[in-house]
Amino acid sequence: MNAPLAGPLEETLTLRQAKKLVQCMAHEQSFLVLSPPGVGKSEMVYEAAREMNLPCRSLLGTQIAPEDVSGVPRIVGERSVFCPPRLLLPERPEAFCLFLDELPACAPDVQKAFYSLLLERRLGEHALPRGTWVVAAGNRAQDRALVRSLSSALVNRVTILHVRADADEWLDWARRHGVRPEITSFIAHLPDALMRPVPAEPVPFSTPRAWALLSRALDLAEGSGILTRETRRALAFGRLSAEDAAVFCALAEESIAAIGPPARYIERPAELPQGDVARWFVLNSIRQQVRDGKLDGVRPAAINRFLRSLPPEAQLTLLTDLVEQWGALGADRAMFDLLKRVAGL
Repeated sequence: MNAPLAGPLEETLTLRQAKKLVQCMAHEQSFLVLSPPGVGKSEMVYEAAREMNLPCRSLLGTQIAPEDVSGVPRIVGERSVFCPPRLLLPERPEAFCLFLDELPACAPDVQKAFYSLLLERRLGEHALPRGTWVVAAGNRAQDRALVRSLSSALVNRVTILHVRADADEWLDWARRHGVRPEITSFIAHLPDALMRPVPAEPVPFSTPRAWALLSRALDLAEGSGILTRETRRALAFGRLSAEDAAVFCALAEESIAAIGPPARYIERPAELPQGDVARWFVLNSIRQQVRDGKLDGVRPAAINRFLRSLPPEAQLTLLTDLVEQWGALGADRAMFDLLKRVAGL
């Protein structure tokens, strides 16, 4: 019997939350971390082990056979004894993190070979060193990432953690790892662009991994003296969702680093960028901040003054599907004025 890799009632965690759970109990219970491609599952596992001073050894599910798990037999006396691979059972009996990457991509016979490892921490008659972690990761069936159905027997041997990309967590990671400021500024203003849904066609799409790799590519191009408008666009469209690449490149050409936080423009609407792309970008960022409840500290007087400073079409764009949220911020007067203006009252 096979089990789906995700369901409509799944609960999701951020990578930081999942890491704390792994560090807390992976020495006793096995985990399977699932997410769309490019969220950062593998990096999270490596970081979790590194912080706990555990060496991390990994197996790639798409490149192993059953004997890579159970070992190969040899004759000892009058019996055959299975000899586990050194990667899974090193000579020195010290705890380590065993990372089973792309577990959902394993063939059914390989999945079966993992049963005792995941539940009992054993390889045949050999036990893993006390304190060893067993953590697996992979993509979900709906991600079109060439995964297989997991057997119900395997699913019942692990705790499945569904993880999501979190913009605040990623920005903290990106700044510590030298991601370019125009990219961190872009994601800070447009957090939805950090992770886009997996497209139906095999085309580039925005993920945390794609943004980090784009940053490195831009660094390399700039270091070689070949970063131009054309090369930036080629690199961005080769990594990101097309709509994100177009806006990012347009803003990079208008110096995105000069764009301030959304609350600044609400307090001082006269400072809104004059360029169409930059102006749209800021207004869309403000809309996302309202949607996510991140403007609660702004004074109602400033909210009303800001909305009234915009043309009606811009106000309608900001208010659509968010009337309740704007009302909670104290925008009642500005919304009433807009209603009278649009209705001709």
